Amino acid sequence: MRENILKAIKELREKSKKRKFSQTFDLVVNLKEVDTKKPENKFTEDVVLPHGRGEEAKVVVFSDSAKDLKCDVLGSEDLEKLSKNKREAKKLSQRSAFFLAEPKLMPTVAKVIGQYVGPKGKLPKIISGDVKSLVENYKKSVRIRIKDSPVIQCLIGQENMKDEDIAENIEAVLKSLEAKLPKGKNNINKIFVKLTMSRPVKVEM
Repeated sequence: MRENILKAIKELREKSKKRKFSQTFDLVVNLKEVDTKKPENKFTEDVVLPHGRGEEAKVVVFSDSAKDLKCDVLGSEDLEKLSKNKREAKKLSQRSAFFLAEPKLMPTVAKVIGQYVGPKGKLPKIISGDVKSLVENYKKSVRIRIKDSPVIQCLIGQENMKDEDIAENIEAVLKSLEAKLPKGKNNINKIFVKLTMSRPVKVEM
């Protein structure tokens, strides 16, 4: 499989026009025999990419005690301000990829940003264990989600990353996806890779 992924990445690079910005690599997976009307077939999963995203995901931590996390940390007072400013709450929800929260702040967090992050599958995760490690992992993570259609699309790196690193990132996502699907890899129909502004290239299975 690795060879076929690398072959598709190479073909994609050769066929794509050079742009004035660094494009992202995306993975697109079409599924088969997955009925998205059934609740048990819908899921949201966060996957840590072994070589990161090319640029760190924006992580927000809701905590009154966490410090030195190298990410945005918002406490009770910040939540109080956000609760009175729906526009700011919405903007925070849109520009941030992952949210973590202390258990005691979860009810307030849900009340303040729940209506914005819930539909996007971005509900905050409760902090457990070493919060610094959690934050660093989420900076390298992507979210895969099945909601209404049997298609997964997620970022798997940047144009300036090595082909091998992108291939390993793809394998990590596919492995996680197969573990969640009822029939594993038998539910995978077609796999494509694409750049932001390019046509997709099929990965032979």
